[in-house]
Amino acid sequence: MTAEGEQYLPTAHSVLETLQQGKENLRGENATLRGVLQVTAPSDLGRNILLPWLTQFRRQHPELTLRFFLSDQMANLFRDPVDVAIRYGPNEDANYVALPLAPWNQRVLVASPEYVQRCGSPQTPDDLSKHACLLYLQNGRVYDKWNLGGQTVQVSGPLFSDDADVVRRWSLEGEGIAYKSWLDVSADVAAERLLVLLPDYPGEASPLSLVCPHRKQISPAVSQLHTWLSSQFSALERSYSARANSCARNGAVLLPDVRATC
Repeated sequence: MTAEGEQYLPTAHSVLETLQQGKENLRGENATLRGVLQVTAPSDLGRNILLPWLTQFRRQHPELTLRFFLSDQMANLFRDPVDVAIRYGPNEDANYVALPLAPWNQRVLVASPEYVQRCGSPQTPDDLSKHACLLYLQNGRVYDKWNLGGQTVQVSGPLFSDDADVVRRWSLEGEGIAYKSWLDVSADVAAERLLVLLPDYPGEASPLSLVCPHRKQISPAVSQLHTWLSSQFSALERSYSARANSCARNGAVLLPDVRATC
């Protein structure tokens, strides 16, 4: 390619993207969705919540090809082969556009009834130093500084995984205490497979968003996916909120005061 061609290439790409966007806008939201939609999401959320929802979405749009990638490592939307990412946490990168899915989500401290019966329940965040805490990677580093009630505590434990879903499963098996997104554990709390610990020390906010590199990539497929997922998360919030509050209150009152060493 000549020097003039290299200089003109970004303009050509921009023109083609604008033409494609114009065609998609003319189709309207009721038009048939076609093409490929590539989505990445965290492992736990992807397997246990998003998977059936995305399957239903694809069935509603049979001419759409869906590619679903699961990883707890943050995707680079400008480099990796994905169109949108579903992410936890506030959007601190001005280069991305974040569309809210579950802005009400936060982290919670949980353990199984078996673990609490065997090892007791922490009464303050500082008590976590006496417990087996289940660790995993977040943004490429071990997530071992937990924020509860505005207080950050350093935790440790004998079990670690690069897959956050493994940590949830360990907590279900009574192996320790996990600090997880409420979305990841809400079903387990509602079924009383997990108990919410330290309810008077709320975890940090962890809003969930659908993220894409720029507004030009908010195609009809992305827009309809966002609408679909937002409605599913709203229904999930209504379904679990009452039972979660009840479980948290019961956990605060009914957890046995066991002082055993684990």
